Amino acid sequence: MADGTQMFERHRSVATKTVNLALQGGGAHGAFAWGVLDRLLEDERIGLEGVSATGAGAVNAAVLAHGLTLGGRDGARTALANFWRRISHAGMPNPLPHALFAGGPSGMEMSPAYVMYDLMTRLFSPYELNPLNADPMRRMLEAEVDFERLRDASAIDLYLGATNVRTGRLRVFNSYETSLDVVMASACQPLVSQAVEIDGEAYWDGGHAGGPAIFPFFAQARSRDVILVRAIPEVRRELPRSARDILNRMGEIAFNAALGEELRAVAGLSRRIDEGRADPNALRRILLHAIEADEIMAGLGAASRLNTDWEFLTGLRDLGRAQAQSWLAGGYDSLGQRATLHCHHDGARLETVSA
Repeated sequence: MADGTQMFERHRSVATKTVNLALQGGGAHGAFAWGVLDRLLEDERIGLEGVSATGAGAVNAAVLAHGLTLGGRDGARTALANFWRRISHAGMPNPLPHALFAGGPSGMEMSPAYVMYDLMTRLFSPYELNPLNADPMRRMLEAEVDFERLRDASAIDLYLGATNVRTGRLRVFNSYETSLDVVMASACQPLVSQAVEIDGEAYWDGGHAGGPAIFPFFAQARSRDVILVRAIPEVRRELPRSARDILNRMGEIAFNAALGEELRAVAGLSRRIDEGRADPNALRRILLHAIEADEIMAGLGAASRLNTDWEFLTGLRDLGRAQAQSWLAGGYDSLGQRATLHCHHDGARLETVSA
């Protein structure tokens, strides 16, 4: 087989339009982004330049980059499918998820197994519940991704965000810094896993501090287009009433607020560029787009983020493919021409409107 990096570069050179991606997290809901990636990789009119990501998005980004580097588009699609299948298999022997999700997504919130699990994570820290810091995700990533190869010659640029626990600030690791620890730090859930130490600093999921980061694309990307793949619902129509639903909604608001600050900064910088108050030779005007499925994702409870059932994961994959197809049908022609996600800043309020 030809070198994957050269193979993908050939594909990218003939692609009609090249984009960057920004991937949100969301645990098992990251399978939605898997579907989006799968559909974009299938369309040879689309070239990929870079990916910024946090949480499960960082996991998808690392597997995507590994597959592209070793086997081009087909290699990336295979790598993502194999990895999510491995996640499903890893969950099946565990009696907690198996009992938890036996009744399907609609009944899992009331499962005694999930209620006990949720309670334990509220009462005891991961340092108490898991003193040896065992994490099957680490083993899966170690087996599936050649991080040394990514640092030396990744087919795409990577920007993986993690939250510094001590300062609360977002740190973005680039392709040359990408490692197993970096991906684990970007996806670290504070109530479930011990903080990941890198260079003497402890890190949690980057979504707490504002990821996925958009700002690297202003100065370092050739493509002007950034497609945001949202897995965390921005709007919920129903008022949460149970303690579990309230806590879940608080988390969603916090993550989306952090992303909102990032988008507000993007809007401000874009305005400065448009008004000639920023160096056009140093910064490129970014055109934002979004692929999401808020109405459907809002119908999934907090417990579903732990659901490793293959039928559930492939259902989210198919949803991601469908939403990506819908966006391509209506938004492809806008690439390189105009944004389809607009950020309006009026005082303390940020509104995003998808066209």
